[in-house]
Amino acid sequence: MPITQSLFGHLDEIPIDLYTLVNNNGMEVKITNYGATITSIRTHDKIGILGQAVLGFETLEGYLQEQPFIGCTVGRYANRIANGQFSIDEKNYSLVTNSPPNHLHGGPKHFGQTVWQAETKTNKRSSSVILTYLSKDGEEGFPGNLACKITYTLNDQNALVIDYHATTDAPTVLNLSNHSYFNLQDAGKSTILDHDLKLFADHYTPVDKHCIPIGTIQSVKQTPFNFTTWNKIGARINKKHKQLLIGNGYDHNYVINESEHALKIAAKVHDKKSGRLLTVHTTEPGIQFYTANWFDGTLTGHEGITYQKRCAFCLETQHFPDSPNQDAFPSTLLQPDEEFTSQTVYQFSAR
Repeated sequence: MPITQSLFGHLDEIPIDLYTLVNNNGMEVKITNYGATITSIRTHDKIGILGQAVLGFETLEGYLQEQPFIGCTVGRYANRIANGQFSIDEKNYSLVTNSPPNHLHGGPKHFGQTVWQAETKTNKRSSSVILTYLSKDGEEGFPGNLACKITYTLNDQNALVIDYHATTDAPTVLNLSNHSYFNLQDAGKSTILDHDLKLFADHYTPVDKHCIPIGTIQSVKQTPFNFTTWNKIGARINKKHKQLLIGNGYDHNYVINESEHALKIAAKVHDKKSGRLLTVHTTEPGIQFYTANWFDGTLTGHEGITYQKRCAFCLETQHFPDSPNQDAFPSTLLQPDEEFTSQTVYQFSAR
């Protein structure tokens, strides 16, 4: 399973590369070392036609413009930290509030806007791009020199496996995720409101008016957030529910059901028109479901498509938002004698 490396563009005279992975079934994934970003996933529909399944841009310039984290790795802390403040061992840290009044996805110079070092690895059944980055102590306000490694592997089961690894030389907080936007029907020409969704999550974390969790874990039963059985994404998205009004749609963290397995199923999404089915497994405790509620047609991506409101969905595997300030949530603290590891699998099929 060979990997093709090509020039994607230049950033301040630094060459940026694009890596194309193709498995033995013909499924294709493209990844750039700018932002450890997934730029393209082309997979087969129910009659065998290969088509684009994620939003993205054809050139590096598309990713350099102001855009909502399309396809990139977000960190050091994916999602929000309230008021850009947290403390470790009674020492306070202040972050840039790039989504006032909160810190979002690692700040103005998040991991999706940095150049990663890349190497490749192939065998008969899979191919991998291994990306590394050293986030220096104090970068965007976070403590500790953080050594990160992300490995993208495409295998013959039509699964894109993302393995995260990190170590630090000082106590820090860490929450890494990929921010791909999916549309299983037509790469974003239409909305995703007719996609069918099932989330393996009986609870979610409701938020305040600034999208910060209020600290409770609530049942999804008898709410528009109940996707424990198959439901169309758009069936209840416009309900006059306080939580939907805050996010202008779905933009919430779900608590993935406990499992005896570390790698547990989190979500399934099916588009009946194309037949494409996405299944998500993860070792993370949460998954942020977002429905591109603020897209307005100002961005043009693959195939010249202008990206309109709700043209895609995100399923960002993660620890919970604002965990450094929420003692009841799973901890995101990473100590120097620890290794952070996490895995997420995006599996594609058609039916």
